[in-house]
Amino acid sequence: MAKAGQFVMLRTTGRNRPLLRRPFSIHNLIINNGVAEGLELLYKVVGQGTAMLAQQKSGDMVDILGPLGSGFLIPRQAGRIFFVAGGIGVAPLVFLASQLGRRNVDLSDCRAFIGGRNKEDLLCIDDFTRLGVGVQTTTDDGSAGDQCLVTHPVEDVLAQTKPDIIVACGPMEMLACIIGITEKYDLPCQVSIETLMACGMGACLGCAIEGRDRPDRYLHACLDGPVFDASELKW
Repeated sequence: MAKAGQFVMLRTTGRNRPLLRRPFSIHNLIINNGVAEGLELLYKVVGQGTAMLAQQKSGDMVDILGPLGSGFLIPRQAGRIFFVAGGIGVAPLVFLASQLGRRNVDLSDCRAFIGGRNKEDLLCIDDFTRLGVGVQTTTDDGSAGDQCLVTHPVEDVLAQTKPDIIVACGPMEMLACIIGITEKYDLPCQVSIETLMACGMGACLGCAIEGRDRPDRYLHACLDGPVFDASELKW
């Protein structure tokens, strides 16, 4: 069964373009009587591949490879989790919260911080609230929530109460800021890296990320990640 944080490589069938599969974080599982019968993907149309995917109809076939990569590893004693999402980066965090909920983990002391450029980028708020997770939103243009970066309310709340762990997914600049904040407050942090991939299996070396402890060895988001402990990465 797929784990929260893992991804799939996907392409539509019957067409030669785009040639390569595209990576998509698993957004959730379709569960029936305790058995996973399928998976959900959350995506935004940004290019040819996602445009073609958006044209698919019920019953159409797609070519999927996965699940791939590593997932989040949440300590069992972690009772207060902060989920920090930027835009479409909310996808794997909803899966994580849902997975914890299915394990009967009490999420009432957890918080989700969701940011986007505008209100249309604020996704999955209801998914978190249904699980009992409090949600705070921000937008760059002020069209919904607070007009600021999503990292600002995170640090504001940390001045009052600290979580057992922070998990984050979103743009690289946001993740770098979150890692800096967690280092400042000496908090555990795991981040899911969003990056381009051509194969998903470490062959193309297109998703190389510089590691902190081994500057002579690059990590790869598809094999070593996409979920990393913040201490592994160099920003």
